[in-house]
Amino acid sequence: MAHIIVVGNEKGGAGKSTVSMHVATALSRMGHRVGVLDLDLRQKSFARYMANRRATMERHGLDLPTPKYRDLPEIEKSALTPGENVYDRRLSQAVAGLEVDSDFIVIDCPGSHTRLSQVAHTLADTLVTPLNDSFVDFDLLAHIDGETGKILGPSVYSEMVWNARQLRAQAGLAPIDWVVVRNRLGAQAMINKEKMGHALDELAKRIGFRTAPGFNERVIFRELFPRGLTLLDLRDVGVLGQMNISNVAARQELRDLVKALKLPGVEVTF
Repeated sequence: MAHIIVVGNEKGGAGKSTVSMHVATALSRMGHRVGVLDLDLRQKSFARYMANRRATMERHGLDLPTPKYRDLPEIEKSALTPGENVYDRRLSQAVAGLEVDSDFIVIDCPGSHTRLSQVAHTLADTLVTPLNDSFVDFDLLAHIDGETGKILGPSVYSEMVWNARQLRAQAGLAPIDWVVVRNRLGAQAMINKEKMGHALDELAKRIGFRTAPGFNERVIFRELFPRGLTLLDLRDVGVLGQMNISNVAARQELRDLVKALKLPGVEVTF
């Protein structure tokens, strides 16, 4: 069966689609068969990223290693069993279709609570939660006392992950490997950065996740999206001149992230 990587949280702007695209493309470049799904049926940032990539390849005659994208299928209500949710069927059918010839399936979730996102979390072998290095985003995971810094309790998102873990356990499935990815880390060891680190370390022990370094804020990510490209494509599209120190550092960040995910059968070779 394919190893399912779900990229999710319940907040927009944390870099989910950027992480999804770079991880999926990195796996494709390393020779793995990768299928991808976008569960944000309204904004479809990940789907747009993939469409931009196809357009760039067609326009310039390129053949870049690319994951296989699939839209969720439409389901006739008459095909549903009594009490069955249409979104459950759409997701399960899409996953089943990709599993036939995929080693990994990357699922990008919306930045809000939806039925699709909830069900996707129960399918996750690896759950990646990108988080901006801010206590605004930390509130997604847990509530904290503003004066003492003491963690008061888990947030609704952490509770959803807990419920997903319980459902997997009841079904006899392996536990979710939950990885919280710290995006947009400051270049300097600022007080806020240190406080975030301590808070995450404490929370990780309480609710069971690992932390991994993500991407710093870089102009290159905003420039890549309209062309559907990733950091690993720059040499192939003839833009060696763009491999400045910042972009080389960003490539190393991607390498570190993929290593930190500890995906089965993956040896990082880029």
